[in-house]
Amino acid sequence: MQRLALRTRLKPGCEEIYDREHAVIPADLDAAMRENGLHSWRIYRDGLDLFHYVEVDDFAALQEALRDHPADIAWQKQMNRLLDGDFAKNVTGLKLVWELP
Repeated sequence: MQRLALRTRLKPGCEEIYDREHAVIPADLDAAMRENGLHSWRIYRDGLDLFHYVEVDDFAALQEALRDHPADIAWQKQMNRLLDGDFAKNVTGLKLVWELP
């Protein structure tokens, strides 16, 4: 299983909207992500900075499977209006520097 840390950034003024819209994600999106190997996805926010912690069988395969999925297309459109850049094009992985085994 892959464990990834990702980083994205919000547009100024979108913090409360982003938090509110993540209170519940669409059930069909939840199902599609789980069916394609997602075990867990956590998002932490510090001001405009978003840090994602993802546990998934294969992140590249998940992205490929969701690319044309109607639930993900709708969700990305909804979220990308709040982000500083397109999630699929601008998500950056964080390098693991240290871990307590």
